[in-house]
Amino acid sequence: MHNLPSQPGVRVNLAELIEMRHRVREVQLFSTPAQRSPLIGLHHSKLRGRGVDFDQVRVYQAGDDVRTIDWRVTARTQEPHTKLFHEERERPIYLLVEQSPRLFFGSGLMFKSVLAAQAASLIGWAALGHNDRIGGLVFGDQEQHEIKPRRSKQSLLQLLSRLARANQALSSDSQASRDSFGLALRRAREVLRPGSLAVIICDERTLGDSSEQQLNLLARHTDLLLLPICDPLDHALPAAGLLRFAERGAQLELDTHDASLRQAYRALGEARQARWQRLAQKLGVPLLALSTQREMIEQLRDHLNAQRPGKRL
Repeated sequence: MHNLPSQPGVRVNLAELIEMRHRVREVQLFSTPAQRSPLIGLHHSKLRGRGVDFDQVRVYQAGDDVRTIDWRVTARTQEPHTKLFHEERERPIYLLVEQSPRLFFGSGLMFKSVLAAQAASLIGWAALGHNDRIGGLVFGDQEQHEIKPRRSKQSLLQLLSRLARANQALSSDSQASRDSFGLALRRAREVLRPGSLAVIICDERTLGDSSEQQLNLLARHTDLLLLPICDPLDHALPAAGLLRFAERGAQLELDTHDASLRQAYRALGEARQARWQRLAQKLGVPLLALSTQREMIEQLRDHLNAQRPGKRL
């Protein structure tokens, strides 16, 4: 099923998620020897020993390891100099990606479920290119599909395959599990060791009291990166007259010409956004909210540019 032709903006297949690897260079998610990412604070990972990538030579300082003295530069300058190395890093990066019926909707460039899948794929390829161990959990409906973090392309492909299958299986007739997000977070708490990075990609509307508590607990021993997904219609109703909604026998009518109704609806959307912002500030973690209204890479660039050195995450 996951290799079927996609419906652009509505569904994705495995081939498209694999192709996302070519777009990693368009946004600097993780640091390289030549450039530091604004998300470097998320990457104080457990080291595999002293780094092997040479960085630079500087004047010897008290406390430096004498084994790193550069004797050639020392002899030439007649002043002790020491070599510096880039840290060789390895950490598990765990992608929690929602693919539930609440995401099977979009009024912008794509469905929210497609945007979530694309974001997960991009981050996965970036992590693999940074030599990290990558794994994760695809959750939605009544099912969870987990891939244990490994430093291999095969592990990422298994995760993307599960993600594509879940995306292809979505339909408007599906019924979402209200606690699927909380269950996914509890599973992450069970399997992630201290120092891991959990990347949370979910519907903006998914956050509730229970899931917020789980995120607070998860943040005690892991780093978090929050990517709530939204659509313009999550935040504002158009003045389009009488709108009728139906779901499994239930019906609802809204008169969108009613200004007070539109204002109340907008206030609910703003409250959801504010809740994510408060949570991110409380936990001290980056918040990269994504909307179906704009192209994903552009949004990520904007977020990261806003977090350049001199600006707080």
